Amino acid sequence: MFISMHPPRLWERIVAWVHERDLDEGAPLMIVGAVIGAVAGLGIVGFYGLIDVAYALLSAFPRRHVPWFGQAILQVVLTAFGVWLAWFIVRRARAGAGQNVPDVQLAVAKRGGVIAGRPVAARTLASAVTLGSGGSVGSEGPVAVLGAAVGSLLGRRLRFQARHLKILVGCGAAAGIAGAFNAPFAGAFFALEEILGSFSVGAFSPVVIASVVGALTVRSFLGTHPAFHLPQIADVHPIENALLYPLLGVACGLASALYSRLDAMAPRVMRKTPGPDWVRPLVGGAIVGGIVVSSGGFLSGNGHLAIPREVFGEMPWHLLVALALAKILATVITLGSGGSGGVFTPALFIGASLGGGLGTLVSKAFTNHLVHPAAWALVGMAGLVSGATRAPLTAIFIVYEMTNDSAYVVPLMIVSVVSYVTARRFAPYGLYDGWLAARGEHLAHGVDQSVMEHIRVRDVLDADVPRAAPAMRVDEVARLMRDARLGTVAVVDEDGALVGAIGHLALHDALLQPVETRQLVIAEDLVERLEAVRPAQSLRAALAVMNARGRDAIPVVEATDGGRERFVGVVSRAAAFAAYDRAIEHAV
Repeated sequence: MFISMHPPRLWERIVAWVHERDLDEGAPLMIVGAVIGAVAGLGIVGFYGLIDVAYALLSAFPRRHVPWFGQAILQVVLTAFGVWLAWFIVRRARAGAGQNVPDVQLAVAKRGGVIAGRPVAARTLASAVTLGSGGSVGSEGPVAVLGAAVGSLLGRRLRFQARHLKILVGCGAAAGIAGAFNAPFAGAFFALEEILGSFSVGAFSPVVIASVVGALTVRSFLGTHPAFHLPQIADVHPIENALLYPLLGVACGLASALYSRLDAMAPRVMRKTPGPDWVRPLVGGAIVGGIVVSSGGFLSGNGHLAIPREVFGEMPWHLLVALALAKILATVITLGSGGSGGVFTPALFIGASLGGGLGTLVSKAFTNHLVHPAAWALVGMAGLVSGATRAPLTAIFIVYEMTNDSAYVVPLMIVSVVSYVTARRFAPYGLYDGWLAARGEHLAHGVDQSVMEHIRVRDVLDADVPRAAPAMRVDEVARLMRDARLGTVAVVDEDGALVGAIGHLALHDALLQPVETRQLVIAEDLVERLEAVRPAQSLRAALAVMNARGRDAIPVVEATDGGRERFVGVVSRAAAFAAYDRAIEHAV
């Protein structure tokens, strides 16, 4: 059954209505996905209202009653108090660590999509306070988690199975991102790429519907304008300087790696603050307030995403690069000291500042206006998001939907991919998987790598592999290949040691040779030397070897008493993922 026993009576009638019309099994998911999108959209509107209230109480009202010469000190005090208040709310609610995007990923991978509502509510309020007081965080994390919690709560109320509950969690996250940025495509791809780690047909339709409904719901309250005002670039086609964009991609990748590493380091550093725990958010908030004041106000806003027009290449290049670095520091200190919020939105600011600064610098080398700093700023936003969150598709779509200009597609793709590759080279983890790694969790593309770590190669070993002697003729090898389920014939010597493996392609080429030539070819001439794994190694290690060598199956050998290695079988990618699916199903 699609739904567990004893569903609510109204839902039972809806399911019966669907079945009477012989609709697809995914129809209930799409119906509930649309409802989740609408509820999540209303939640976003409510969250933005909380931010406005927090900003009015913690920033706007106090500033109106302090002379201009005291504004700098006031900013430091207000931000310190706001970060402390956010820390206090989370502590009082006993929410603990989590209630962020990585925690949602963990819920999907290991908790069957179950997300508790009360801690999310406390974290949402804390995020509004952090944003309203001048803390350097984003609003996208809280709204994505809020939407995911809506999906989880509604899915459990309607008693969906665990595998479908995960999809509904993705629906809520998609609606949150789509509503926050007025970007339904980006919301859908964020959920599929980051939350679910899957583009399966079963997940795609409900996630897209939820994303669209979420965006439309927020638009009906807040309008159809982009998340922030973008510069108008006249008479400059970004595609013209596409050959220069790899430089920006490398710079964005390096900045992303710095952002990720500092984000992982900040909590450890802030925990060394002397004194009781409540001192840490005060110190961190004061530092952030000082950074905001030092920026001349460019890092402050009204609690919502705001990228000043000057950031898009209308300032000296060195000041823009300095703003990018300052934003990184302000964000990691805010979160590391106890503030709440997202890391995705600050990446947009960092990317715009860095891209605008580098674009301004590079434009000085060209007198024909080939490089436009504002275009580099826009594309830089995607580069930072791609490298920092390790979500290149989301990065491309979110900036494309903001610009609504197809001329940016190629530059966005170039910079996002180059940044992604560069960031992976200089930082092992991004912002999201780094948070998980610090807690001993390893997730990738919806797969809990810790499960793979506990399954041994011997548990999925396929010992029924055709074996050929090194001197066997090609025609005899071809007969063995007909019975090879994995398309591989192992070549072993008389002692059982592995010489190599013969695949379909090598055998095919040998059989195409003239008869007189083919008769001279033996099995040893066709072997490919492959890296082998041991039965006691983990599936995670075996998959790493497969990925590095581009193989779908690799040999398994074990040591004998004489110190030699004996061939015992092969482990395949398909068997590894089948074992993973069984382990997850048993765990849920």
